[in-house]
Amino acid sequence: MNSNSQSANSTDASSHRLADIIGTVIGLLTLTLPLLVIANYSSVNIPNTQPSIIYNLKQK
Repeated sequence: MNSNSQSANSTDASSHRLADIIGTVIGLLTLTLPLLVIANYSSVNIPNTQPSIIYNLKQK
């Protein structure tokens, strides 16, 4: 009976290990992905849509 409980514990421990790894990956993606998206879209050069004002100075 001890051998059955040990195999159950090892399976349980490996599933917890896998859950920890998946949780860590999800946490890292949650923290880094928004920063990467913001950095990607904020670096795009937006054309300046304001009209430039030209002053004509007449000499007398």
